[in-house]
Amino acid sequence: MKWIKMELKTTTEAVDLVGAMLDELGVEGIEISDFVPLSDEDRQKMFIDILPELPEDDGSAVVSFYLDMDTDIEAMREKIEAGLSELRCFVNVGSGELSVSETEDKDWINNWKEFFKPFRVDDTIVIKPTWEELQEKREGDLVVEIDPGTAFGTGAHETTKLCIGNLKKYLKTGDFVFDVGCGSGILSIISMLLGAGYAAAVDIDPIAVGVTVENAEVNRLPVEVCQKNEKGLPIVRKQAGLIEVTDGNVIGDAALRAAVGLHAYDIVVANILADVIIPLSAVAREFMKPGALFISSGIIHTKREAVESALRENGFEIAEVVTLGDWVSIVAK
Repeated sequence: MKWIKMELKTTTEAVDLVGAMLDELGVEGIEISDFVPLSDEDRQKMFIDILPELPEDDGSAVVSFYLDMDTDIEAMREKIEAGLSELRCFVNVGSGELSVSETEDKDWINNWKEFFKPFRVDDTIVIKPTWEELQEKREGDLVVEIDPGTAFGTGAHETTKLCIGNLKKYLKTGDFVFDVGCGSGILSIISMLLGAGYAAAVDIDPIAVGVTVENAEVNRLPVEVCQKNEKGLPIVRKQAGLIEVTDGNVIGDAALRAAVGLHAYDIVVANILADVIIPLSAVAREFMKPGALFISSGIIHTKREAVESALRENGFEIAEVVTLGDWVSIVAK
């Protein structure tokens, strides 16, 4: 099978914003090439003896991504150029030159695993791929094993780190947690390992359900896929000590929201995208107990104001805003 490969010439300062823009256009993954020197920390993580000599960093970068052969290239090009025009108001995106070629199929699903190594989220939480050995474990470390498969969520991205940090700060022992857009299930799993009493996890992608179950089992946590009734709605039992997983779109389905549980959760957490969090903010309160918190992430900094406005319009009070790189996490009550 062949794929269309598009390469976008940009700058290192713009790659995060460009990546977020492409994600919103439906691009499922990007590859970044640049000449940024490796840090000492990066060098320690490299599993080769001799590092390549890179040209001097000139601030340039190339973002590559792959599309199905039946993609309307001209339409995609127009959308990308429109997105770049918007980004130019905030950052130097460089030439924005696009090139198109064809490439043969590869094992996209598994090749990335070569670069996913154990890492620390903070002083006490370590994310370990299921296929890797942990070389160092400190006393008191919380080790979370993850195989995201084709679902989003290794824990390495700034957005997930922000969510994990806020869960660690605000979650209380015994809390009921609702993980919206669970992906690999990493936030539900960490919530339970931090002392949550129960977690419900939902994702619009049915693949995420199976991935979440597998990851919960690897971490020795009780987990079940919700059975569905005659109307196709999940039967959510909210049994203490359990992670329950289902698929569906809670934003557009009031019956699903009721089935998941109204006013049943101490924390609602969503690591998605700003354009999803904005409509989610209109229904998130339905899941929350009095005094509960809504932790959202996946918000590129240029959309922070829009998300905050949506939260306030829907009756939330902003409790804390935390940033990491170009990304924002908002805790609201």
